[in-house]
Amino acid sequence: MNVLVTGGAGYVGAVLAPKLLSKGHTVKVIDLYMYGDDVLSSVKACPRLTEIKGDIRDTDLLEREIPGTDAIIHLACISNDPSYELDPDLGRSINFDAFGPLVAIAKRSKVRRFIYASSSSVYGVKDEPEVTEDLSLEPLTDYALYKAKCEEILLQEASDDFEVIVIRPATICGYSPRMRLDLTVNLLTNHAVNKGKITVLGGDQKRPNLHVADMTDLYVLLLDLPKEKIQGKVFNAGCQNCTVREIAKAVQNVVGPEIPIETTATDDIRSYHVSSRKIREELGFEPRHTVEEAIMGLRDAFKAGKIPDPMTDTRYYNVKRLQAAKLEGVL
Repeated sequence: MNVLVTGGAGYVGAVLAPKLLSKGHTVKVIDLYMYGDDVLSSVKACPRLTEIKGDIRDTDLLEREIPGTDAIIHLACISNDPSYELDPDLGRSINFDAFGPLVAIAKRSKVRRFIYASSSSVYGVKDEPEVTEDLSLEPLTDYALYKAKCEEILLQEASDDFEVIVIRPATICGYSPRMRLDLTVNLLTNHAVNKGKITVLGGDQKRPNLHVADMTDLYVLLLDLPKEKIQGKVFNAGCQNCTVREIAKAVQNVVGPEIPIETTATDDIRSYHVSSRKIREELGFEPRHTVEEAIMGLRDAFKAGKIPDPMTDTRYYNVKRLQAAKLEGVL
């Protein structure tokens, strides 16, 4: 299959692209490569990989590169609330304004399957113990709001020859060649290993978590499933719903019991917990990796020198890198 991955040099994409290639797919990546040109270095020599340094807001680029594509996995966006709020106009232009044209060009170009990475944050804060796909969407931030609006756009375009599916991922964790250290599990593990202490802001907020290995396995699976399984459907994708305090304790257990946990107050009320029962029952998707495994993988990556300068390099922190990218004229 010819697969286009937007944002394919990002945190998830850097793990996904090699997996797609290993399955025999031909892969085209469109990405701004703000976080480094070498994140796909392990597969650069593969003749079935095409890397394009480009902007999904460039419709001429999309018109040129999408024809001949069988499936699109759309990962590209300004990820997470703090990054989006850094420059709301930029966030909207990439996350929302570019989405309609992308879908239209894909459909016109006879792309058969379009997989959209939304977010579990579209639910907002819910009191229900099981946040399922049929609950109302109450996004608290513009980042989540435009994720929800993009879902609407895509689902309305479903047709006999245009298969669409929406995934609402949990917070991803674990090691990737394009590392992010601003996500809860990754951040707390970094601090434990490299600062010798864990600082928890609040602690009672819940975070649904999913290992990056499982997230990418799911995208590979979605390419293979028959149309009737996925057409026009929305699925949560998570593994463990943990409070931030529970994640901190798991980090302490893995890195070392001598690592202190310090708790401070926060006004961040974002709290997400999701049910992944539907995707398990309808698609047979069962995550195989735990938060603890993500922590162990990160610990080992730090010790092996795979994440150099983890406290200072802006590549690992979306907000800092976006600020630098604007100064450098990349955006």
